Amino acid sequence: MNRTTSETSIPQVEHSNDKKVISIEHLKVSFGEQEVLKDISLHVNQNENLVILGKSGSGKSVLIKCIVRLIVPDRGKIEVLEKEILSLNSSELDKIRQKIGFLFQSGALYDSMTVRQNLEFPLRRMKKDLSDDEVESKIKEALENVGLVDAIDKMPSQLSGGMKKRISLARTVVVDPEIMLYDEPTAGLDPVTSSEISSLIVDIQKKYKTSSIIITHDIKSAQTIANRVLMIDEGIVHNEGTIGDFEKSTDPTIQKFFS
Repeated sequence: MNRTTSETSIPQVEHSNDKKVISIEHLKVSFGEQEVLKDISLHVNQNENLVILGKSGSGKSVLIKCIVRLIVPDRGKIEVLEKEILSLNSSELDKIRQKIGFLFQSGALYDSMTVRQNLEFPLRRMKKDLSDDEVESKIKEALENVGLVDAIDKMPSQLSGGMKKRISLARTVVVDPEIMLYDEPTAGLDPVTSSEISSLIVDIQKKYKTSSIIITHDIKSAQTIANRVLMIDEGIVHNEGTIGDFEKSTDPTIQKFFS
């Protein structure tokens, strides 16, 4: 596929010498007799948003769970920030996980905690040297970045779906991750809110200099977010390129997503 940059390939960012922050080689994952990922190899450059497309059940979410070793693959190599994930002990794995923000599809807010407490929890756990004032400052800064500082004392039950997603984003970035993993960040949201969340992901990339993998079915979101796109089909990498490359492709598997 043509790798030239399309006018619709946005946002444009400068990668740091194309340094690879995630590198996956020949990943295979099976559940019983079902082979979900057959042979996946990919990489993510520093300060890059990589969007991964694929039909339901293609193993996209399984892939990003392997990156943080929530799922252990049958075979393959996963390197994150120059560390071989599958060979780390528990303490080493925890240190790497602290540098990775994982936005689950559900948002996974703690229902019994206020917004403030939801953001304070990971800060107290991962940034133990922060004073009370510093914790409060980081919480407010994260909420300002998603436009919801006024919701600081609300309970999750008082928030709309879009607000919950924003708060989940704030909680994920409050600990200053180097890498972000997004699992269907716009799923279940109306078009306007989806567009707002997509723009927030770009803002987070710019402000926090994150490198990200974004799993999505939302082509409009991909058009906003992606520096590069990769498609998984039948357990392998079907193709990769810019969003413009995919839009112009005559490949029937790719065309299904853009029709």
